[in-house]
Amino acid sequence: MRIDKYLKNARIIKRRTVAKEACEQERVTVNGKLAKPGTEVSAGDEIHVAFGTGSMTVRVLKTPETVRKEEAPSLYEIIE
Repeated sequence: MRIDKYLKNARIIKRRTVAKEACEQERVTVNGKLAKPGTEVSAGDEIHVAFGTGSMTVRVLKTPETVRKEEAPSLYEIIE
């Protein structure tokens, strides 16, 4: 699954366009490498997102195409 879509589905970033912009501004890394909006992620990958005031590192647990709001936190585990 594309990183921009995953960040939106997991509710880490609210909108896909914002997730795409974060990737283009080099604020997202996957396994230590800068991510483009089309970078593929799968279970086991580590994603680091730098927000305006802080940052978050998560490990991907699963990548379903559609997710209900209540299920979103089960898609990842927070490392930092």
